[in-house]
Amino acid sequence: MTPDQSLAWLRRFGPLAVLALLLVAALASGVAGKLSLETLQAEGAALQAFAHHHPLQCAVIYVLIYVATVSVSLPGALILSLSAGFLFGPLGGFLALMGVTGGSTVVYAACRTAFGDFLRRKPGALLTRIEDGFKADAFSYLLTLRLIPAFPLLLVNVASGLMKIRLRTYLLASVLGMAPSSFVYAGIGSGLGHLFAEGDPVTLATLASPRIYMPIIGLGVLALLPPLWKAARRRRVAPAADVK
Repeated sequence: MTPDQSLAWLRRFGPLAVLALLLVAALASGVAGKLSLETLQAEGAALQAFAHHHPLQCAVIYVLIYVATVSVSLPGALILSLSAGFLFGPLGGFLALMGVTGGSTVVYAACRTAFGDFLRRKPGALLTRIEDGFKADAFSYLLTLRLIPAFPLLLVNVASGLMKIRLRTYLLASVLGMAPSSFVYAGIGSGLGHLFAEGDPVTLATLASPRIYMPIIGLGVLALLPPLWKAARRRRVAPAADVK
């Protein structure tokens, strides 16, 4: 392999390799285990005191931690969104949205650089066929995936990178799609102080409620209606053109 080829491979797979190494390091260090409601409950008073006395510094650290967590695919996005409301109140939703969007964009960019062209070069590549249909309504489809929290964040980020969705479309759909859940979870987090004060263990199950997640799912279904309508119209138009 020539030096130029080595450099090309480094540029292509280097970012993804760095993320993989950081994930291994985070798992080995036990950091992943600290992203929990139990840790937030135990350290809540100290964290709130730090956020009160150093609001800007705390906000910057929080966003950086959120970006790093999503970038290396640690399972802690929900806890961090709840923490945003717990620490920053109404501002927390904006900070959570900044963090999750930033981390998601890192994964999107790394996958787009590493694998997109390679998978497209395969004869009859499934990715190319999927991409052709997806790109027609990329914004609507991605917005739907972002609105419904049931779709794993990592898979949506990776798929967006593989299909090379335009960066502007990706960012706009991601921000609009993840804003509702970011603010809802931050709103829930703002009330955690009262639950923690009672001294009883708080789990994600105790916070889950159809009153919370059903409206978000409803938004996702509404966002999916326009592309489905366009697809149905194309199917009706195609037979009519064949008849002529």
